[in-house]
Amino acid sequence: MTITIIILAVVLVIVLWLIAAQRKLVSAEELCKNSLSQIGVQQNSRWDALTALAELTKGYDEHEYKTLMDIIAQRTAVGRNATAADVQGNEEKMAQVLRQINVVAEQYPNLKANEMYGKTMDSVNTYENQVRMSRMVYNDTVTKYNRLVRQFPDSIAASIFRFAEREYLAEPKGKTEMPSMR
Repeated sequence: MTITIIILAVVLVIVLWLIAAQRKLVSAEELCKNSLSQIGVQQNSRWDALTALAELTKGYDEHEYKTLMDIIAQRTAVGRNATAADVQGNEEKMAQVLRQINVVAEQYPNLKANEMYGKTMDSVNTYENQVRMSRMVYNDTVTKYNRLVRQFPDSIAASIFRFAEREYLAEPKGKTEMPSMR
């Protein structure tokens, strides 16, 4: 009888621990999904600003406008179930659009002098900073989540409930080098 009570108590403790560990892992995973979704919100705002810039180029260079709109149409939605690769893909497309807009602006000084162009470009920069901050929050959240998934004893519950490590967002290409000051 005493052995049965001890066995039941041990089983109960293990079950309660598994429930607590699973809840902790779900909570951490939800925070990762939420922070990735926030990046998507910021990227959408940036896409809107880039679309407005593309619209401004329409009056100057129809071919460039069409090219920009084709690239913008290729964007993917970044939401709760997106991956780090989805975010990276959007960042690369945004950089491509921005480079092309800058080329058009250099070719047409009137466009660059346009007040709406300046305001919209300021918006793009503001959204860029917000995306950067959201990326930092995401990577910090992933660090905490991955720590839970990998550290003992939570790693046992993570493997039982199939929680896997998440990927970090890498620094966008070309952002790691200092610009030339010449």
